[in-house]
Amino acid sequence: MTSPHHPFHELFEQLGLPSDADSIARFLREHGDLPGDVALSDAPFWLPAQAAFLRETLHQDSDWSHQVDQLNKALHGL
Repeated sequence: MTSPHHPFHELFEQLGLPSDADSIARFLREHGDLPGDVALSDAPFWLPAQAAFLRETLHQDSDWSHQVDQLNKALHGL
């Protein structure tokens, strides 16, 4: 069984954030300087539920893992 593919903008919807292209670009600009020693889920701009979702996604290697990895790279400037 294959995992469903979620487009990147759907991750923003899942996190309860605006998911249009301009809003995503603005979010990445505003938060894209995350220090390398700060885990994505520990970033100070997440609400507790958002941080928990990100942690659980990576821990469980869920359907969203690829998109969360993509977000992590974008915010850490990788």
